[in-house]
Amino acid sequence: MSEGQAPAVRTPGRNLVLLVAPDSFKGSLTSVEVARALARGWRRARPADELRLAPLADGGEGTLVAIEAAGGWEWRSAAAHDSLGRAIEAPWLVSADGARAAVELAAASGLSLLDAGERDPIAASTYGTGEVLRAVLDAGIRRIDLGVGGSATTDGGLGILAALGLGMTVEPDLVVHLDDLDQRLAEVDLRIASDVTNPLLGPAGAAAVYGPQKGASAVDVRNLDDALRRWADALEAATGRRERDTPGAGAAGGTVFGLACLRDRFRSFAIEPGIDLVMEATGFAAKLAGADLVLTGEGRIDGQTAFGKTALGVARRAAAAGVPCIAVGGGVEPDGIEALAATGALAVPVTERPQSVEEAMAAGAAPLKRCGERLARLVGLGTTLATATCWRTSSAAGD
Repeated sequence: MSEGQAPAVRTPGRNLVLLVAPDSFKGSLTSVEVARALARGWRRARPADELRLAPLADGGEGTLVAIEAAGGWEWRSAAAHDSLGRAIEAPWLVSADGARAAVELAAASGLSLLDAGERDPIAASTYGTGEVLRAVLDAGIRRIDLGVGGSATTDGGLGILAALGLGMTVEPDLVVHLDDLDQRLAEVDLRIASDVTNPLLGPAGAAAVYGPQKGASAVDVRNLDDALRRWADALEAATGRRERDTPGAGAAGGTVFGLACLRDRFRSFAIEPGIDLVMEATGFAAKLAGADLVLTGEGRIDGQTAFGKTALGVARRAAAAGVPCIAVGGGVEPDGIEALAATGALAVPVTERPQSVEEAMAAGAAPLKRCGERLARLVGLGTTLATATCWRTSSAAGD
C-alpha cells in the first residue's frame, strides 16, 4: 500500500487485534507507561479486543526500558561515571542467550542525569559510556547495539575512545595514538542507533545545533566547534578516515564521528535508524502481523516527526502492512499532522483543554487512559456504522 492511502479497519462488527506501540512522553512517562495507559483506557470501552503492547524508542533515553519490556533481556549494571565524572551505576541489557548487549549512552552520559544548573558542555565527557562498553566486553559479549540519543556531551566521542584505550599527546600539537586501543574491538559487531543526520562541524554541526540545549552559550558553541575541529584533524590523521562530513557524525555531540573514525577497527560497524533497531529488538514485526489497528504516539507530533521519529516509523510500517494507524501526541502541530497523513495515519491530541507543557507533564497517565477510551469508543462507533451500512445494503439488494 502506498503512503497517503489510508487503509480501513477490517471486518466491522468483530473484536479487533490492537497493537499499542508508542514512544515515551519525554520527561513524563516511559513508553511502557504510555502503552499501558492507552491499553487500560481502550479496555474500558472494548474489553473483548486483543491488545498487543510493543513500547518503543528511537535510540535515545528510554530505549533500554522499551527493549527489556519485550522480554528475552536481562538487566546488568556497570560501575561508571556520569558526564561530569561522578561515580554511578549505569544500566545495560544482555540478551537471554548472552550473545547481544544493548547500551544507552544516556544511561551514563545523559543530559537527564544533570540538574539544569549542572549542565557544562565544555567539561562534559562520554568517558562513562566507554566504561559501560568496556564492561560489556569484559562480559564476553561482542554484538552491541548502542543508542546515542540524549547526551549531555559535545566531546566528539573522545571520552568513549579514551576509556577504550585511545592515547593522546597534546603538546606541541594534539596527536592521537592507536597502539593501546582495546584489541577486543576487532571481534565486535557494533550498531549505532541514531536518526540524526548532522555533520560534525559548522552551522549544522554538533555544537551549533545541539550545544545550546546542553547549556552552551554562543561563545561556548564557537569554542566547542573549534575544539571538535582540532579533534577531527588529529583523529582522522591517525585513522586515515575522513568522517567529519558523514551524515550523522554530529550525533550525541560528535560521538558517532569518533566511533566512525574507528570503523576499520571493528569486525563490523553500522549506523542505523534508531526506530529500526528497537523494532528489531522488541519483535515489532511479529506483533504487527495480524493486527487490525495500530496505536502509536509520542510527546510531541510536530515538524521533527518528519525526520524519523518513532510515530512516523510506526506509521510507515503499518501502512506497508495495510494496517490503519492512529498516533496520539501530548502536543500536535500541523507539520506533524501532515507528516503522518502522508502515510495514511491520523494524529490525535491527548490534551483535553488548553494547558502549559508543565501542566500536561504533571497530569501523568490519566489523560492517556481517557484518550485510549475515547479512541476505542470512536472505533466502536465506526464499526457500528459500517455494520449498519452493510446491513442496509444487503437488505436493499434483497428487495
